[in-house]
Amino acid sequence: MKFLVFQHIAIEHPGIFRNFMTEAGIGWDTVELDEGEPIPALDGYDALMAMGGPMDVFDEDEHPWLVPEKAAIREAVRERKMPYFGFCLGHQLLADALGGRCERMAEAEVGIMDVELTEKGRDDPLTQGLPARFKALQWHGVAVTRMPEGGVALARSPACAIQAQRVGELAYGVQYHVEMTDQTVREWGCVPAYETSLEQTLGPGALDRFDAECRDNMADFNAASRHLFDNFLGLIRDRRRQVA
Repeated sequence: MKFLVFQHIAIEHPGIFRNFMTEAGIGWDTVELDEGEPIPALDGYDALMAMGGPMDVFDEDEHPWLVPEKAAIREAVRERKMPYFGFCLGHQLLADALGGRCERMAEAEVGIMDVELTEKGRDDPLTQGLPARFKALQWHGVAVTRMPEGGVALARSPACAIQAQRVGELAYGVQYHVEMTDQTVREWGCVPAYETSLEQTLGPGALDRFDAECRDNMADFNAASRHLFDNFLGLIRDRRRQVA
């Protein structure tokens, strides 16, 4: 089994999911889009993952590679019915590429905050088995405000009605971060845009406090990530059996 991973900045990689993929014997190819790396043909890949990044879905003039990336997402999801998992920006790209809408929030959602599953989320193959309410790491100032045709909201928070979505049968996005490791907050804190949003929301010197709070919650975060990965992998295996 092999995955294709779209990255938009080197430090926003699959994180803990790299461990899960290695343990499951899954190979993956990473395309660093912000460095101009070309998108390969999608043949031969079993799933597409799209990570986060400091740019926004509507920044096509500044980041023209967003245009072919969105085209590849449409091909993967609409034409090939390929399993898709998007994280933060990758969640927003799923919506935007397929005709949904993303908009800047009145106030960024940054910190460790409550997320709750919707009724659909409690029964969905990806999110079933998660607690009805849980803590999650948030670090975003844009939100999906309208899902594409066929979209289903799986989770929400007080500030963001679409924290997780499914589009069709096998394409998923989560706005909150599930890929974290012990190094994530420190790595992301070096990105000027992220550092600014962190301090604007949580105050000066927020990085140390945020890092400590994330480490306190890391075991729960990673357990939830493992659960999501196992469910996603189960969906892929089911699809492979169906098309075999």
